[in-house]
Amino acid sequence: MGFFFLFFACEDKNKPKKPQNLIPKDQMEKIIYDLYIITSAKGVNKKVLEENNIIPETYILTKHNIDSLQFAESNDYYAFDSEGYKIIIDNVKKRLQEEKEYFEELQKKEAKATKRRRDSISKVNSKIKKDSIVKTKKLTPIN
Repeated sequence: MGFFFLFFACEDKNKPKKPQNLIPKDQMEKIIYDLYIITSAKGVNKKVLEENNIIPETYILTKHNIDSLQFAESNDYYAFDSEGYKIIIDNVKKRLQEEKEYFEELQKKEAKATKRRRDSISKVNSKIKKDSIVKTKKLTPIN
């Protein structure tokens, strides 16, 4: 029985104390989501961010009205419970996947609309060429 008690006592020492300004789980999900997005943008558009003097992590913290210490303490607190943290991360990944699918579908629709526009322009141009050829033949005297 003493061993069992000692095990839990040690476990509690390692567990971070609940921060006074703990970020709620739903807001934590939004912050992590934004961090995923900004990290991706940083890889693709690093120069654009630098030109506009945007420091991605600072931008996210300011957007959510938190500071880096509050985020770090909340992140440590949630990360200690690996199952709970996994749920947060899974929710973020699910949202990213849903948005990816939405934008891929939107991109397909735009591609179809562009193709239809090109096809209709081609038809008009083709008709104009045929009409001009017919008119030219009618106007050309036969020798």
